[in-house]
Amino acid sequence: MAALSLRAAAGPFAAHGLRAVARAIGAALAPFALPSRCPGCGAELESSAALCPKCWAAVPRADLTLCVHCLAREREPVGCARHPAFRVRVAWVYDERAATVIGTYKYGAREDLAAALAVEMGRALRLGPRPELAVAVPLHAARLRERGYDQAALLARSWARLAGVPFLADALERVRPTRAQARLGARARRANVTGAFRVREPAALEGRHVVLVDDVVTTGATLEAGLAALEACGARATGAAVAWAQ
Repeated sequence: MAALSLRAAAGPFAAHGLRAVARAIGAALAPFALPSRCPGCGAELESSAALCPKCWAAVPRADLTLCVHCLAREREPVGCARHPAFRVRVAWVYDERAATVIGTYKYGAREDLAAALAVEMGRALRLGPRPELAVAVPLHAARLRERGYDQAALLARSWARLAGVPFLADALERVRPTRAQARLGARARRANVTGAFRVREPAALEGRHVVLVDDVVTTGATLEAGLAALEACGARATGAAVAWAQ
């Protein structure tokens, strides 16, 4: 299977700005938007799928808890008991198959994949405490205009429907602009998003168990910043993501 590297696709176009990068990635993923063959193994594929069932099942399951406070500081994130407010459950390890599915979802206008990805995320959350609300990491306004939809919000809404809990749209907002995280190192990512989020209505979340949803954990900086905002308003929060890009 050919490696699908979103960073590699974006690299040559960095000087042209985010819009050019988004167009380039979208073009690279166009063959996966409605494939007739599985990009993983070449098997015949239903038009509504991103991978065949065999390749989907072969995506490595992580099914573990990360401490994004430690991850953002490049320390061992698995098994940490010192930072309970920064726990994130992840379903997959981000391999080439996961990259195909998530990339198609984010950049290939395949909003319909949110439901299947929410199922995977729900499996990772099944052993945790019963949540009361679902919220999402807010997408930067510029990227929302380019993409046309908020992938984290769609995931959160789909998972909330499965879990039978309310989804609170726009619970978090960005209080200052941030740079795209993809081309930043771990330390720069943390500085980029520290203090970037605030809770719109703190009283609505105080004392409640909230699940904060994003699609992929990389350095952990974005989810750490979101969870910090939720902790500051008195919420008991857990993060959730489809995949961990190690």
